[in-house]
Amino acid sequence: MIVSKLTSKAQTTIPQPVRAALRLEPGDELLYQIDERRVILTKAGGGGATDDPFRTFREWGSEADTKAYAGL
Repeated sequence: MIVSKLTSKAQTTIPQPVRAALRLEPGDELLYQIDERRVILTKAGGGGATDDPFRTFREWGSEADTKAYAGL
């Protein structure tokens, strides 16, 4: 079982095994589904994921590329 603590500000760190299993990266959105006394955590997959080529092709994600393609 994987455990994390809740801070006084209601924050927690998602443990590394969970981040790896969901392939989470900074900026990813999460979905929470409450099922009685359990919460199901999933990586949000809809919407902008396919609309953003920089998210799909990481080799185009440099700062120079962001500036070069900003107007497109």
